[in-house]
Amino acid sequence: MSARNLPIFLCLFIVAISSCNQQTAETPAPTLNAVIPLPLDVVASSDVFTFDTNAAIVTSGGAEATRIATMFADMIQPATGFKLIVSESADTSKAGTISLALTGNEGTLGAEGYELNITKDKIFLIAAKPAGLFYGIQTIRQLLPHSIESSKKQNNSWTIATGKIVDKPEYGVRGSMLDVARHFFSLEDVKRYIDFLAFYKMNTFHWHLSDDQGWRIEIKSWPKLTSTGGSTQVGGGKGGFYTQEQYKELIKYASDRFITVIPEIDMPGHTNAALASYPELNCNDSATKLYSGTEVGFSSLCTNKDITYKFIDDVIRELAELTPGAYLHIGGDESHATKKEDYIPFVNKVQAIVKKHNKLVIGWDEIALSTLTPNSVAQYWADSANSVNAVKQGAKIMMSPAAKAYLDMQYDSTSKLGLHWAAYIEVDQAYNWNPETLVKGISKENIYGIEAPLWSETVTNMNDIEWLVFPRLPGYAEIGWTPSGKRNWDEYKTRLANHGARLTAMDIDFYKSKRVEWKGE
Repeated sequence: MSARNLPIFLCLFIVAISSCNQQTAETPAPTLNAVIPLPLDVVASSDVFTFDTNAAIVTSGGAEATRIATMFADMIQPATGFKLIVSESADTSKAGTISLALTGNEGTLGAEGYELNITKDKIFLIAAKPAGLFYGIQTIRQLLPHSIESSKKQNNSWTIATGKIVDKPEYGVRGSMLDVARHFFSLEDVKRYIDFLAFYKMNTFHWHLSDDQGWRIEIKSWPKLTSTGGSTQVGGGKGGFYTQEQYKELIKYASDRFITVIPEIDMPGHTNAALASYPELNCNDSATKLYSGTEVGFSSLCTNKDITYKFIDDVIRELAELTPGAYLHIGGDESHATKKEDYIPFVNKVQAIVKKHNKLVIGWDEIALSTLTPNSVAQYWADSANSVNAVKQGAKIMMSPAAKAYLDMQYDSTSKLGLHWAAYIEVDQAYNWNPETLVKGISKENIYGIEAPLWSETVTNMNDIEWLVFPRLPGYAEIGWTPSGKRNWDEYKTRLANHGARLTAMDIDFYKSKRVEWKGE
């Protein structure tokens, strides 16, 4: 080689090395250490299983196993181009087989646990109940390269690491709330939110359907709730509401992903949309004006009128008929315009109405001021004394501390969205808390589950939702799923960093926290 060609050779060599390094960064070696929430037990081996056009899915255990397998096949088809065949009780000895089996015996795995065995030639996924199979599928999905989330065919090698995972959740209820009252979101947006929860093995969706700024669910016996009360939102926009058919559609969509919907009708405060719709719900028989601001605590149903309880009975009846889940959320927070001597009997009467319609009560921690009915749940958000009082009454606690778990809190003082009245919550602060030790007087056996609420004062579209929800939601999912003794921020942030490229592939507009060294960006 001549001396004058040496610089050209060196440049080409450097470019080649850089390209190799870039490929390594974008397509890391398969590993079992990429899953969020962190599984209970992981034993890795040293090989890989490769998905290809010859792969097939074999199920045993009935229609639910086949449905879940078909969901998985449909999910990976856009990125891989593979049309995996799903069959029941076929031969599982063929190389490339992905076997999904329901045992029906909960044993040590419980209703939501699963066991995943990955060899060079086959994948075996077993669970006692369908939910466990579904969560196992989410784990397989996360073990595949992040480009599996693409909606277009990718040129990729679809390999996952071999080994064994045995997994089950720490808490039986793991969820998030979406406020659609302050700003209205389409049914498709809500379904996308459900998809976020399902991907991270969360099983509860709390739907905040009414507030001062809007009433969002059709109540056939009180039609003005939506025609009038649903007509606006924060900032004075158009608003909107869901028909009962749309509500049922969302319930089915969530149920297919093993997510229970808890609808909330907030009362006696946060009720201006209802008060503006029906004058008889006001003590002076005059309708209030529609409200599009963000202040709280100024509204109240008239608690000493019979028509108020007729109204509540009708709303609860229609909602109970539409809702298969055990719980209805009655709100009860920030009722500053309701005197305490009126608030307590009001909540007692509402609890009786919920029971009458064969549902159980959940409400914000203030409901513990009343006499709680058996199997009630108080949602701790602000007042630990209320929550401890609920425990003393035999109630369970949904852990949603505003200073730790509110998704609408800003990350820091420079955040473009959100509020900070409770705290600034960076991604590490969202992760680093333990529900079992947060409040003296509330121990693990008192906890119903954990929930991360998203209030929508500053949120107007799906990108806004995504930016506040991610990357904090995966951490809340892990708090609910993984035993506290196995959780560690320094280890978790590495897994979260690897999810950055996956979130991008899922077209999620997430906050790039500087406390995480994001990969694949």
